[in-house]
Amino acid sequence: MKIIIAKNYQAMSKLAADLVIRELKEKRQTTLGLPTGSTPLGLYKNLAKACLGEKISFKEVKTFNLDEYAGLAKTDGSSYHSFMQNKLFNFIDIKAKNIFFPDGQAKNLRQAGAKYDSLIKKHHGLDLLILGIGLNGHIGFNEPGSDFNSKTRIVSLKEQTRRANAKYFAKAEDMPRQAITMGLATIMKARKIILLAAGAKKSAMVKQALTGKITKSAPASILQNHKNLTVILENKAAKDLMAVKPHNY
Repeated sequence: MKIIIAKNYQAMSKLAADLVIRELKEKRQTTLGLPTGSTPLGLYKNLAKACLGEKISFKEVKTFNLDEYAGLAKTDGSSYHSFMQNKLFNFIDIKAKNIFFPDGQAKNLRQAGAKYDSLIKKHHGLDLLILGIGLNGHIGFNEPGSDFNSKTRIVSLKEQTRRANAKYFAKAEDMPRQAITMGLATIMKARKIILLAAGAKKSAMVKQALTGKITKSAPASILQNHKNLTVILENKAAKDLMAVKPHNY
């Protein structure tokens, strides 16, 4: 595990973008796993800027998003399809046929999860997966209690997660109670993982996940077992990692 502490959110985002750009330059046909939420927004802006400046191209890149809400149409403004279009895909040269999401509208969500894992396998797995971390330690929508052997599946969202994400909906009651997410076993199969965290509210969970006991109560703690994990923390999110010497960028 490599831990980098950045002096602010902008520096964290730039460092993450630099790693992704390096990956794309080394392998044009990279398969990326991508998250949603506020944490990766700076990363996506940097990637869009690099693509616009022709430093990188996404024409041969494939992307697999971590999750999608159950029951939301792709065109719904609160769907993760819409989020990714508005925050990244509309600003890069990626081909629509190379963008993949778990199907939250499938009639059989259990089968949809298995199909998504098969699709990832068909494309030779994830080369690089970007993750954020929830206040309760979830990664993707793998809430506390998730099995470490879990694959892509339908999950019920904890109330804390629903409260945190309600801001993306016109009304709090519109926030779905279920989602379909990559499982922890699916996540751990990625060849490289970058974990991002920003904000003082994440600090306690960051410390627990990275230095505490590996436990289902903090799903992100399973990442301690990954062989190629880079953690990039905005300095406020790292304040409880007292044993880690800061690296300021």
